[in-house]
Amino acid sequence: MQKIYVLDTNVLLNDPCAVYAFNEHKVIIPMTVLEELDEIKDRRDKDVSKEARISIQKIDQLLANATTREIQEGVEIVTPVDNENSQNGTLSIFPDQLLHNENSNRFLSQDVKDNLIINTALSLQNHNPNSYVCLVTKDINMRLKAKGSGLKNVEDYRKDKILDDIDLLANGRTYVEGDFWERIQNVQTLTQNNNTVHVVSRDLFPDYYPNMFIHDDQGFVGFVESVDNESVFIRDLNLERLMHQELWGIKPRNLHQAMSFYLLQDPDIDLTILTGAAGSGKTLLALAAGLHAIIEEKHFSKLIVARSTPPIAEEIGFLPGTEEEKMTPWLAAFDDNLEVLHGADESCIGSMDYVKEKANIQFKSLNFMRGRSINNAYIIIDESQSLTHFQLKSIITRVGQNSKIVVLGNLAQIDNKYVTALTSGLTYIVEKFKPFHHGGIMQIKGVERSRLAEFAEENL
Repeated sequence: MQKIYVLDTNVLLNDPCAVYAFNEHKVIIPMTVLEELDEIKDRRDKDVSKEARISIQKIDQLLANATTREIQEGVEIVTPVDNENSQNGTLSIFPDQLLHNENSNRFLSQDVKDNLIINTALSLQNHNPNSYVCLVTKDINMRLKAKGSGLKNVEDYRKDKILDDIDLLANGRTYVEGDFWERIQNVQTLTQNNNTVHVVSRDLFPDYYPNMFIHDDQGFVGFVESVDNESVFIRDLNLERLMHQELWGIKPRNLHQAMSFYLLQDPDIDLTILTGAAGSGKTLLALAAGLHAIIEEKHFSKLIVARSTPPIAEEIGFLPGTEEEKMTPWLAAFDDNLEVLHGADESCIGSMDYVKEKANIQFKSLNFMRGRSINNAYIIIDESQSLTHFQLKSIITRVGQNSKIVVLGNLAQIDNKYVTALTSGLTYIVEKFKPFHHGGIMQIKGVERSRLAEFAEENL
């Protein structure tokens, strides 16, 4: 049975390619949604306005050559990727401005745009009693209103949800009580590039993925070099050596930070994702590793620090100066961490200025990084938890040759009304890059900022 899906505006803002996500079914966009997209595309909030423009362009690509009658009845959705086994659905525009001519006591007041979209779904339900008619929206209150108005099927947009429970999110490590080796009877030990590598059966550890860590109560720390259909290859790490790593004068304060240091220094890892609470050391570790890689090891020619400017920034107007100077208020955390790294120097400010010039540190807004190709750079993306998977994809796909990207975020600090912990782009890339042999994930536990910050994180 072909299903009928009515899309709300926030679905298209969250995923501009959402019209392609409903397989062989019928997708309907109310006229009100197009009007809202038209209003949003000119907003000064660059992230949201860009998604609105892309959504309009996607819809136009599908409907550009269709007649008025075809648009109302449904135009075939031709997917960007050809798949012989897939059946194409249809896309149509519903003229909800004409609903006032329809006699129905079940319609909501027409003076609210959300009500017009709900009324579209109610009208389709009335005229198609044998069909599955569903309103798709990310607005919880709108879902409640729709159900209360008699709409039988209302759903959240689930394509951007890669997990059902945030507690299942990969954290880059696994803890084994007691002795890890007690459960293993057959193991093959190899020596590769001065490293001891243990080869164990994949059947024992079906959930292990590349570049994750294993640790137990006996002091064993292992690093999963690779996995295949039959075996898991575990590099044996020395716990004491791991805890005595040092980068730019910084040593790890706990095992999770030590594991993060190890990932950041691995030349074979192109993408490192660090998550954790405020004060866990994500920014400091990423910055120290970047300075070491650029100034000491000469691996890269520049350090790019980027984040998305929050919508509240628009309320204070345009800041004067260059792009770097405009970004300074939003990237003050990096100056704070530079001060930590050079606080003991005789001239802290002088040392910070020297390092900024020597490492060619550039502060960028993510709004201006799209469309670029970034080569020979160490890139830090800060505050990524509020980005959608579409936004993060547009950044990661710009990383060019001889570049490393470090993505930082804390899912407890999302400030985007269209994003939750389950739909965050940070959650999405953690799960998508889990099997990637050149990517590493680490959730850092513990707050090392201060005893006050630690107590606040645990109790407030």
